[in-house]
Amino acid sequence: MFKTIKNAFKTPDVRKRILYTLLLIVLFRLGCFITVPGVNTVTLNEAMSGASNGIAGLIDLISGGAFSRFSIFAMTITPYITSSIVIQLLGMVIPSLEKLMKEGGEEGRNKMNRYTKLLTVVLALIEGIGLFLTYKSSGIFVETNFLTGFLVVISLMAGTSLLMWLGDQITNKGIGNGISMIIFVGIISGLPSAVTMIWNLIFGTRAFSTAGLLTSLCIIVGAIVLIAGVVFVQQAERRIPVQYAKKVVGRKMVGAQNTHIPLKLAMAGVMPIIFASSFMTFPAMIIQMFVPNIANETGFWSAIYKFSIATSTSAVPVGYTIANAIVYLLLILGFTFFYTYATFNPAEVANNIKKNGGFIPGIRAGKPTTDYLSSVLSKLLWFGGLFLAVIAILPMLVRFIPNVNLAFGGTSILIVVGVALEMVQQLESLLVMRHYKGFLD
Repeated sequence: MFKTIKNAFKTPDVRKRILYTLLLIVLFRLGCFITVPGVNTVTLNEAMSGASNGIAGLIDLISGGAFSRFSIFAMTITPYITSSIVIQLLGMVIPSLEKLMKEGGEEGRNKMNRYTKLLTVVLALIEGIGLFLTYKSSGIFVETNFLTGFLVVISLMAGTSLLMWLGDQITNKGIGNGISMIIFVGIISGLPSAVTMIWNLIFGTRAFSTAGLLTSLCIIVGAIVLIAGVVFVQQAERRIPVQYAKKVVGRKMVGAQNTHIPLKLAMAGVMPIIFASSFMTFPAMIIQMFVPNIANETGFWSAIYKFSIATSTSAVPVGYTIANAIVYLLLILGFTFFYTYATFNPAEVANNIKKNGGFIPGIRAGKPTTDYLSSVLSKLLWFGGLFLAVIAILPMLVRFIPNVNLAFGGTSILIVVGVALEMVQQLESLLVMRHYKGFLD
């Protein structure tokens, strides 16, 4: 990885992409410290002092602290993620959208992207109004009139729109997927607090603690094992052999070729985790809009709220955590299958193999090839989806250890490692495209 990065800086075009990405990341981090107009920062610090738990803590983690500062990026990129899920789901039930997704080509993808952005603006408007109404009675706003509300909502919407633009620019002119990169940067910005937590476990009372040292070692070793497992699964693939017979192209006879179809064990990457997290926390966000003090309430909606935030806090009964973990696991599995089949169509792959005169050894061309690919892919997805779910759920148990408030859970590590691997792979692809001699050697 380090060799790839070193060689990338030796190539002018790739170096330009890296520096451009770093510049946009700096802009994102600066925006995390720009508070929206009309906010009393002193009252804000007091109101957000307990934002380390629940839905607020999860949003604050993803946004890199922007939520606790009530900055223009407080809503982070979650409205865009939610709108992407909605558009993908609508594409499965609305024939015109389904046709646009499958047969629209580049123009179809551009239209779907435009629909996603329009829906993002609408969701950002709803979420912005909800945040203003939620914190209206907390005293963090200098005034609570219509003008203040208008400025707050417009600022939050502008921040989300700017993040969408930054994500597009990183994807088109930088390195990696822009949306994933923004989430990646937001998460790793919490690394200093994680280091501070480890230090406090060992020297919390200015005296060496053997129990704290053992706990810290267990956390560090567990994180290393977790990262190694994530890297292994992200890189693992099943290679389906494909043979092409001799054929005449023009006046030349093209010889037989042997190749393979690489099927990743975790083909969907970290997207099922991101989708499932957004889906699980959405009810809590909606409930908080209408019942600001829901955390102190009792009843049906309070139970739904506690169930929704159980993924991100230990301040709820164990029963809610267990129920949340089960639903979270099922959602991750479901989104793993959904996202993979949305990006990889076995029937289309089998048809392309048949058109080019190819076949999988021992499998007839056409429908048998489709069935075979679907069978292999299904087995891989079950394993990959269960791995993602276990990695995301097990670290939830760590929160029940006293004095441990990890900034990096299983979901965070999956996203960070997945985005890092994707970025390195793109760097390698860019270097190969430019025939960089030092890399190819």
